[in-house]
Amino acid sequence: MKNALLFHGRADAEEYYSEHPSASNSHWFPWLANELLRLDIHAVTPEVFQVHTPTYEKYLTELERFDISTETILVGHSTGAGFLVRWLSENPHIEVNRVALVAPWLGEPLEGKPLRAEEKNMFDFSIDPAFGKRCETLTIFSSTNDMQGIQDSVAKLTSSLEQNTFSLIEKQNMGHFCSEDSVDTFPELLHTLVK
Repeated sequence: MKNALLFHGRADAEEYYSEHPSASNSHWFPWLANELLRLDIHAVTPEVFQVHTPTYEKYLTELERFDISTETILVGHSTGAGFLVRWLSENPHIEVNRVALVAPWLGEPLEGKPLRAEEKNMFDFSIDPAFGKRCETLTIFSSTNDMQGIQDSVAKLTSSLEQNTFSLIEKQNMGHFCSEDSVDTFPELLHTLVK
């Protein structure tokens, strides 16, 4: 059975403890999960605990709750995408269906803020240049007006991966692909997952 795991990014502490929707219910995640469910793909957005202090282990705990197979679709946004890059890089025996990385963050400095210790630890790994070969498709979404640290992460990722193992879709003025950037639905992402 096809399944999809959707990994959200981090939130700052103020947002995490506010009355805003949880990270798994923010931005385009509810819309995408619903669209996949309507296509008979079991879609889940695990809620990463205390995502204002993200660690690889917190994300890994959520991923390991699910079966991963060649029928599995993986989607990650920002920190969630960086987590998937590390997990796929460190697990060369894993093959999956489709992978989409939206505005992936790989620990490059964001808005001049230094990385915290847990963030340094999360991104202390080497990208496997061949992990795209173990995905039916690997699609990376970036935006021309995203934060410089995200643009640097996209450049690092695309220069590390073997050519012809991924597709890069660069969007104009989509910010960080968040609700505040008016991205509550994401038809192009859905298309890459089910075409």
